[in-house]
Amino acid sequence: MPTPLFAIPLWIDLVAVAIGAIQGAMFAGRFTDRRMDLLGISIIGITVGLGGGLLRDILLGGVPAALLSNWYLPVAAVFALLGMLLQSLFNRLGPLIITLDAVTIGLFGVIGTTKALAAGLPEIPALFVGVVSAVGGSVLRDMMLNVPIAVMHVGSLYAVAALMGCGLLVTLVVLEVPITAAAMICVVTTTVIRVLAARFGWTLPQQRAIGSWPHWRRRGSIQPLRFWPRRRTQAHPEPTVTADR
Repeated sequence: MPTPLFAIPLWIDLVAVAIGAIQGAMFAGRFTDRRMDLLGISIIGITVGLGGGLLRDILLGGVPAALLSNWYLPVAAVFALLGMLLQSLFNRLGPLIITLDAVTIGLFGVIGTTKALAAGLPEIPALFVGVVSAVGGSVLRDMMLNVPIAVMHVGSLYAVAALMGCGLLVTLVVLEVPITAAAMICVVTTTVIRVLAARFGWTLPQQRAIGSWPHWRRRGSIQPLRFWPRRRTQAHPEPTVTADR
């Protein structure tokens, strides 16, 4: 039996789009050397606000929800411009913006995951669609600005929060928990992880090979297994050269 779709009111979806557009414009505003105009800022804001949903619906082979209503594009454009013009104000509201953004990640993840499950996708692909829906806008933003993609580098647990929340949602759906309760738990989990990571600076460890871990061969630490004993080689004494008498 397909999973029922978790539907949210249009106004909540538009608030999530607006928060994404504000964050996109604030991020783009840091690059003053790029000399972007109002249209450029609007495009970045629209991309962040709607990008995740567009990628989600493209993966599912449907018409993007943002193209089925007259509200999404204007809301994203207007709030992108507000994010640029009122950047100093929004910077002072940093904790509030981070919290709202975390809720937005959770909502987009829930919508993407349940939409994929309702379309008949297995659990793991549905989890992938949910994470793409949650972080796809920021990935497109970084690509358009030609900067390192944030979710692939050491930083606050943005994609990890979405992954944990969507993974918990899939698990609860498999356990036949009502979809509304499962969705709310997912949003709360994603929000808490994201906010705590931003507050305390939690990050994933930077990539490195095992052999380069610090103090890997310190005495008393775990050593790699050896199935054959290391051969001991005796140093051959150098031949003594005696002078002819």
